[in-house]
Amino acid sequence: MSGPIILWFRQDLRLDDHSALIAACASGTTVLPVFIEDDAVARPLGQTSKWWLSQSLNALNQGLRERGAQLHVFKGDTAQILKELAQATEAVGVYWSRCYDPEYIGRDSQLKSELKEIGLEAQSFTGHLLFEPWQVENKSGQPFKVFSPFWKACRAMGITRQPQAAPKAINCYQGAMPELAWAKSDLLPFETHLNGHWQTGETGALKRLEHFIETILTGYKDARDMPCVDGTSRLSPHLRWGEISPLRIWHTVQDAVHAERVPAKDAEKFLAELGWREFSFQLLYFNPNLQKENLQQRFNAFPWVEDTEGFERWRNGQTGYPIVDAGMRELRETGYMHNRVRMIAASFLIKHLMIDWRHGEAWFWDQLVDADPANNTASWQWVAGCGADAAPYFRIFNPIIQGRKFDPEALYTSRFVPELNNLPVKYAFSPWEAPLDVLKTAGVDLGLSYPPPMVEHGFARERALAAFSGL
Repeated sequence: MSGPIILWFRQDLRLDDHSALIAACASGTTVLPVFIEDDAVARPLGQTSKWWLSQSLNALNQGLRERGAQLHVFKGDTAQILKELAQATEAVGVYWSRCYDPEYIGRDSQLKSELKEIGLEAQSFTGHLLFEPWQVENKSGQPFKVFSPFWKACRAMGITRQPQAAPKAINCYQGAMPELAWAKSDLLPFETHLNGHWQTGETGALKRLEHFIETILTGYKDARDMPCVDGTSRLSPHLRWGEISPLRIWHTVQDAVHAERVPAKDAEKFLAELGWREFSFQLLYFNPNLQKENLQQRFNAFPWVEDTEGFERWRNGQTGYPIVDAGMRELRETGYMHNRVRMIAASFLIKHLMIDWRHGEAWFWDQLVDADPANNTASWQWVAGCGADAAPYFRIFNPIIQGRKFDPEALYTSRFVPELNNLPVKYAFSPWEAPLDVLKTAGVDLGLSYPPPMVEHGFARERALAAFSGL
């Protein structure tokens, strides 16, 4: 009997609509599922991402066990582990799903060549995106730099692939596992305050998709901007780790539209958010330094301010602007931040405090459950005005107006900034404007129970505009 196909899991921690898994099961030989923790290749994960990954690997292993298989998790040099594992098990090939992190692309290409040189079949498969980054190009054969024509081109190409159901059983490799010279990974599930906020794993992802379509998608076009309601999909961390495929989401939503269960306008708005994810990965693929360098080079001359104390106050939700502080505290408490509030908080750091967007991107990378190398970076550059299809530099969010507009009853803000709960709503986003007797009645002592604003909005806006206009 021939040896197994090594199925190398990465950011595709699911069994449903998994092209590499389907191909391995159809190969006629056994399957050996593995995951390798290799910190030397890509950007080190933040603590929040490590928590999610540990939970997701545990859930994946449970799904594999239900089908007669088992996940083996290792830590060390990926190429060496795969080669030694292949030799010890007499494997015939290695299958994996493609990733688009710049660190992976060159390494994966070299690894594929090395595996083939030693007689192994080495195949990579799609599954992370609806379209491969190189498939979508403008009339000049170049990648798009603006979202709208990019997404229009995607829609014109159409999505004909259908998601494939998870196999009911997996013919798992049953031979003895070698004692590799590599330590077993210690990336095991661990408890944190985040456990009560999320159901990780493929089952959690599919349940969240069903809940989103049944109870949230109708009205999504308007509700998605309101952090005070459950109006977003919250599928982003599941997509980050491949617990659900974008193709499965696409067709499930389209089926709901065709069955007239949800309005087409809401579905289109949501699917365009999948489009932004695709666009971000295309940007990263063709601009491998996106995480470190301004896409628009003229921003290299921007006079960023080094403000350690200001950055700490922003990180800790102590800026004195309640909607900003609510978002930063939501991030610490849940590992997530509502998308509208992300834009407000990012704009405040960049344009009110004049702090380099890369500092904010790094903090989000460490704290977000859905931090991925494409969306996180592209979004920060968009807010800063230095990215592709960027928000114009003169778009400077007024955190007072933003709070009043998108959290009109201060329900979201009061949840995360409870020290202001007794203030009348009219002062919820500008407590310093409240009369002293109102502040006293509400139990608010500015400077003690809640900080005054770090910087006055009008001053900050003019300072930022002057800096941007000098580029």
